[in-house]
Amino acid sequence: MRIPSFFAKILLFGEYGIIENAKGLTIPFDFYKGSLKFDEANFQSKSHKDIVKYAEYLEQNMPEEFDFLSLWGDLKKGMYFDSDIPQGYGVGSSGALVAAVYDRYAVHRIDKNQLNKESISKLKEKFGHMESYFHGRSSGIDPLICYLNIPLLINSKEDIDTISIPKGNGKGAVFLINSGAPGETGPMVQIFFEKLKQEGFRKTLHKEFNKYNNACIDAFVKGKKEPLFQNLKNLSTWALVNLKPMIPAKIISAWENGIKTNDYYLKLCGSGGGGYVLGFTKDFEKAQEMLSDFELETVCRF
Repeated sequence: MRIPSFFAKILLFGEYGIIENAKGLTIPFDFYKGSLKFDEANFQSKSHKDIVKYAEYLEQNMPEEFDFLSLWGDLKKGMYFDSDIPQGYGVGSSGALVAAVYDRYAVHRIDKNQLNKESISKLKEKFGHMESYFHGRSSGIDPLICYLNIPLLINSKEDIDTISIPKGNGKGAVFLINSGAPGETGPMVQIFFEKLKQEGFRKTLHKEFNKYNNACIDAFVKGKKEPLFQNLKNLSTWALVNLKPMIPAKIISAWENGIKTNDYYLKLCGSGGGGYVLGFTKDFEKAQEMLSDFELETVCRF
C-alpha cells in the first residue's frame, strides 16, 4: 500500500488576522513532511502514544466521522507518525498529522481532486474541529493546506480559493529564521484574544492590519515587488507595536533592524512565541550577512 506523505505549510500572510476574517495566503512547504507508518525497526513510542490520545479525542468528539475499527486496529499494530516537521515552529506539524489521519480514516472523505469553494469550506470546518485538540481553537487552515498541498487564498472564513503563485529565481527571497526554541500556540492565541477585548486593538486590527495584509497578498500574487515591500514594512512595524508579546525575544533586535535598514522585513510565522519567524528581502545574500547570527532557510525565490 502506498503511504502518502503530507508536507509542512507556510502561512505567508494572515497570521491572527484570519481569526477575525482577514485575508490569508498559505503555501505548501515540501522541505518537511510526515506520514503514518508501521516500521517496527524505527518505532517511535512517543508519537504512537500521542496518536492513541488523539484517537480517543476523535472518538469522543467526532464518533461518526472516522473508521475507528481500522484506526484502533492500526494503532494495535504500532502505527506512529514519522515526521521531520519541527513541533512548535509554526510550519504545520499538527496540521500534517490531522491531514494524514483524515486521509486514511475519514468515512466520507472529500475528494481533493474534485474541489470547489463548497467542498474546501467543508474541509476547513472539519479540520478545524480535528485540530482543536492541539490548540484549543483552530481555523482549520493548517491541515487544509497540508492535505490539499496547493497554495490557497483565504478571502474570508467561508471563501477560500486555490491560487497560482508566481515563481522566480532572482535575488529576492522569502525565508525562515530559526528563533532557537519552539513556541506554544495555545498561550499565544490566548494573548491575542485578550487583546481583542480592547477596543483600540480591534480597531487597528481591522483598519490597519487588514489594509497592509491584504495589500501584501495582492502584490505578492501579482509579482509586484515595490508595493509588496512598501506594505511589508508597514505590516512588520504594525506587528512590532501591536503583537510584540508574540515575537521571540531573540528576534526583536533583528526585527527592528530590518525596519530601520529596509534590507529585509520580518513577520510572524504561525502563532509566534518561538519557532520560526518569516522574512522577506529583495537581496537574500545581503539579508544572510545581516542575519548571520541566525539559521536561515529559503522558502522561495523571486
